[in-house]
Amino acid sequence: MSARSKARKRALDMLYVAEVRELPIADVLATETVRHLDQPERASSWDYARQIVTGVDDDRSAIDKVIVEHAQGWSIARMPVLDRCILRMGVWELRYNPEVPDAVAIAEAVELAQSLSTDDSASFVNGVLGAVAGGRAPSAKAATAPSDGAADDDATPSGRTVAGDQESR
Repeated sequence: MSARSKARKRALDMLYVAEVRELPIADVLATETVRHLDQPERASSWDYARQIVTGVDDDRSAIDKVIVEHAQGWSIARMPVLDRCILRMGVWELRYNPEVPDAVAIAEAVELAQSLSTDDSASFVNGVLGAVAGGRAPSAKAATAPSDGAADDDATPSGRTVAGDQESR
């Protein structure tokens, strides 16, 4: 599993805890920071996890608005907590992190939904994030990014490797 995949899972854990326990994100981040310092083997996922969580928290109102606009008949409150957190992360990556190709952001969110949520969650997450991405080709962002031409097991569908998406080997 890549460092960014681990970071996404870690960020999801933090967002979920904050939502379920009705805690401020700052409190959850403070707890996770202490945990991070006690577990240096998890360092590769910490920075991006923190970036996702703070990004989602900073832009939550705009992110929720985007989700509702594309969720066709679903309010934020009606969505399962886990799906809501996954969608917030996915929208943040699509709208606020140009380093992550759309296809990667969507695929990672769908994978989290498949492995952690209900039977219908993966298709719901895929549909909403696909609509948010605007039905573009797998990644309009990746098409404009420089490519080193090298094939890699952790490469995106465009054939390029996204910086930070590989676990250090």
